Amino acid sequence: MTRAYSATPRKRGSLTEQIKGLILAEGLRPGDLMPTEADICARLEVSRSSVREAMRMLAALDIVEVRHGHGTYVGQLSLSPLVEGLVFRGVVDQDDSLAALLEVVEVREALDLAMATQVTTSLDGTHDPELERLVAVMAEKGARGVPFAEEDLAFHTRLLGYLDNALVGQLVAAFWEVNTVVYPLLGLAPAAEIADTARAHGAMLAAAVAGDAEKYRQAVIEHYLPLRRALEKASTSGR
Repeated sequence: MTRAYSATPRKRGSLTEQIKGLILAEGLRPGDLMPTEADICARLEVSRSSVREAMRMLAALDIVEVRHGHGTYVGQLSLSPLVEGLVFRGVVDQDDSLAALLEVVEVREALDLAMATQVTTSLDGTHDPELERLVAVMAEKGARGVPFAEEDLAFHTRLLGYLDNALVGQLVAAFWEVNTVVYPLLGLAPAAEIADTARAHGAMLAAAVAGDAEKYRQAVIEHYLPLRRALEKASTSGR
């Protein structure tokens, strides 16, 4: 049975919070059709204009998705708003932009290191041709000094896909996207040791399938060293 949710804004806070409460009360999931605008107005005793404004705010957070001509649906609840905020943070203050980007890299590395045991336990003894293919492509491109951003993201996404923790994969992908968007916006040159980064991916995979968490952690550190050095060099040389 659907639970009622009809508190007024004054008693329950902002209208956006009430609508989120309605989603929870209805047991709606991402992709489910929301109650109509008229129904929400009646239940929450608010005007259509107020509901529309609240929906615009929730849409910006990917909590709802407005499909014109089809209705409003529960959004995918992605980390896109987080990415947008971090990207803007990374470029809005040019004096602190490199420091902000280095913080993103540090968070990425910390997440990878923290999940070392889970990754190596999950991949121990496995054979994944797609991960091997991605490593081979990165090695080939790295040897030619060609960036491999697409393969890099695919590698980390697939690797973390073995874990029973979807949020970790989403966070890593979000911070990776911030990194790849902000880096060129700041006019930074690609890391000079790109081949080392490619080899580190291979070392990460080898350690993972061998179930060796310590070697995996070392490979993660080696993976981020070229990027750290590039950012530190840019910081000391004024880019």
